[in-house]
Amino acid sequence: MARFLRNKVARGVLVGVLAAAVLPVGLTASAAQGPHGTPPAPGAAKADTTTSTTNSSISMPANVITTGSPSLGPAGAAAAKPYMGWSSYSMQVYSNDGGNWINAAQIIAQSDAMHQKLQPYGYKNINIDAAWNGGTDEYGRPVPSTKLYPNGFQAVIDHIHANGQKVGIYSIPGISKEMLDANLPVYGHPECRTGSLAKQPLQQGDYWGFGYRVDMANPCAQKYIDSIVDLMASWGIDFLKFDSVTPGSGKNDLSLDARDEVKGWSQALARHKIWLELSWALDINYADYWKSVANGWRVDWDVECYCPGEALTAWPNISRLFPKAADWWRHAGPGGWNDFDSLNVGNGTMDGMTKDERRTAATLWAVSAVPFYIGNDMTKLDQYGVELLTNPEVIGVNQAGRPAQPVSTKTNRQVWYSLNADSSYTVAMFNLGTTEANMTANFADLGLDSPATVRDLWARKDLGQATTSYTAAVVPPHGVRLFKVTPNKKGAIRVNDDDLRVAYQGAWQRNGNNEVPAVSEPLAVTVTDSGAQAPQAAATSGVRTVELNNDDPGIVYTGSWSRSTGRGLGDYQDDVQYTEGNGDAFSYSFVGNGVDYITEKDTSQGEVEIYVDGALKATVDTHADSRSAQQLVYSISDLPNGSHTIRGVKKSGQFMLVDKLVVRQESLLNPGTAGFDKAAQADVTTEIGRDPGELVSIANAGKVLVKGTDYTLAGKVVTIKKAYLATQPVGSTKLDFSFRGDYRDDVHAATVNGAAFEFAFKGTGVDWVTALAPDQGEADVFIDNVLVRRVNLSNPVRVTNRQVFTQAGLKDGNHTLKVVKVSGDVLRTDQLRYTFGK
Repeated sequence: MARFLRNKVARGVLVGVLAAAVLPVGLTASAAQGPHGTPPAPGAAKADTTTSTTNSSISMPANVITTGSPSLGPAGAAAAKPYMGWSSYSMQVYSNDGGNWINAAQIIAQSDAMHQKLQPYGYKNINIDAAWNGGTDEYGRPVPSTKLYPNGFQAVIDHIHANGQKVGIYSIPGISKEMLDANLPVYGHPECRTGSLAKQPLQQGDYWGFGYRVDMANPCAQKYIDSIVDLMASWGIDFLKFDSVTPGSGKNDLSLDARDEVKGWSQALARHKIWLELSWALDINYADYWKSVANGWRVDWDVECYCPGEALTAWPNISRLFPKAADWWRHAGPGGWNDFDSLNVGNGTMDGMTKDERRTAATLWAVSAVPFYIGNDMTKLDQYGVELLTNPEVIGVNQAGRPAQPVSTKTNRQVWYSLNADSSYTVAMFNLGTTEANMTANFADLGLDSPATVRDLWARKDLGQATTSYTAAVVPPHGVRLFKVTPNKKGAIRVNDDDLRVAYQGAWQRNGNNEVPAVSEPLAVTVTDSGAQAPQAAATSGVRTVELNNDDPGIVYTGSWSRSTGRGLGDYQDDVQYTEGNGDAFSYSFVGNGVDYITEKDTSQGEVEIYVDGALKATVDTHADSRSAQQLVYSISDLPNGSHTIRGVKKSGQFMLVDKLVVRQESLLNPGTAGFDKAAQADVTTEIGRDPGELVSIANAGKVLVKGTDYTLAGKVVTIKKAYLATQPVGSTKLDFSFRGDYRDDVHAATVNGAAFEFAFKGTGVDWVTALAPDQGEADVFIDNVLVRRVNLSNPVRVTNRQVFTQAGLKDGNHTLKVVKVSGDVLRTDQLRYTFGK
């Protein structure tokens, strides 16, 4: 709790720029002090809103793709790769004098240090955060602080540019009451006045409540924003951080919605090719909207620990980013990049992390293709920090712009990978656990069906050939290994439908209940030896529930968690998991259509943020006047039947507890239970709920039953042979029925004829693997713009992973596969395979 209180104090002393339009007229910068992009304090009053509105005209769900030619955003071609540089905010917090730290001498010193130490490796952005301004001019436009920049802000900008660098500044949405009351003329448009620019009735414009929402339906609002941006451009500004953007910034319910104003700033900035970076903790439901208007967006809270003079950040602030990266990776690419905030790994003990943790953070930033910018004091970089920040092969991973994805997040030993344009893979092995471990990357999990050569990128050393996997020995706790895996010639590579090289034309949707997930369901057989009649199996209701205790290995805990047992308080299985750290989290990935979070309530507990599939769904209060066990504090039951992830993040209170999760799944076995009596033996039957060809295997404790011997399959009826069951011990036997699903449990789907997707590859052959279903029709397949075949994707029942097209014998080189929807209600695409050269 002490850390959080320091956090709150630090926020209070930083100067909120209140950008241009919102800095109250006549106030000095020091009088306009305010917070930055940090989680709200426990018990803090929530910002009031005059009214709650939803701007449906600009809503764009994150899983709808509307074009095959993604915009490069306001910055144009400059945003084709993540930017590299430095931002002042971490040092503003660390110094505990944030409003004065960004003075001219300090910024010039940081620019010179970058020029000397980091610029040869690609670092060139100098971003000046909150507090750079000192008021407004007679047109309501921001003017730089004369206290901070006594020789003029222009002299600082010119110095940065003379070093071959770019300069950025800070702003937030909204317009202040003082600006409304002043009713100033808009520069170049005397017919427009600032007093008429607020949306009526007045609505809160930013998270902190510094100003009111701007009425973008008023043409004068865009002219006013244009006048501010034109002024910034005349100074030579190259970058704008736009903070407190909603939905997001801790406010995801659309009671605050700055999207229309963000669009106005985006349009103004695009005329000058100025990079627009949005902050903070943006709502993932609008990921594609953010990409349509911006070049980058923060996906989580500030990385700073808010412990002035002690450290810049802390390991929990890094480890909590892994589930965020798993949610957001597919939303980034050329033109728009996820943002993890400052990479603070350059100053040794000042960083607040061990050497292993520093390298893990640098690796996560690199493989996630997020902007590679640091928050350290560049005049005090230590040797190890310089090594981390200047490794050319690691920088190359970041600049390749291929966000990595996890093989699985159901463990603290995680393998992340990305497929590069040259058909090599970047593979990172992150040990998020507390003990060292050997870690293995199985090539098949990456989509690689080939031997490959392996190179250690941090060590810059070739490690030789590997056939089907590579094992890294003794990865330290909170440590990492980073590799390049290059397939041998003629290797086969599988590519999912959400790979960056798959470009969509027309309106496509990812999943949206068009997918079928792989799933395993047990048939519970009660084995007896009594001679009595076997218990009558109950019919399946169509829904089954799965209870998971807090120590289930599939629940991943990030931060500093402990387990308390033998409590005697009525908890499920008499234990709980608990933490005291704000920002610590649990996550669980499951297949189903609903999930419950069950915990204790108590006076020592507080609020918990609940995310489902990356979107903030609720903030639940686990505080109570007295302790009570097994309390249902969050439940959701209307999810599409498929793959989902629930995550809970501690927000306030002394403790956060996890007792039990309950998952609801579609039942695929009818009945789901059976009885077998050794003294009166009979076969056991059950009916499966999917096409028989989708049943992959039946297993008992990991040992696969033999089809035809241990069981038979006739239509949808599975018969478990009595001879097999007779070998089982008295008690409960669980036979796991495994059903395959779409590749990686997802598909893309289009409903309008003419919708198409393209896939560029270098090789000698290509296959298209997708679903067949009664609602599908025909599609035309083109190779290098030549129509090769029309394929029929209709089938009486929905089935997965069917090869519907193959083309071999292509000349080794660059090719393009294109598929166009011709008929049917829907076209699904799932997986592409290609042969990697000769």
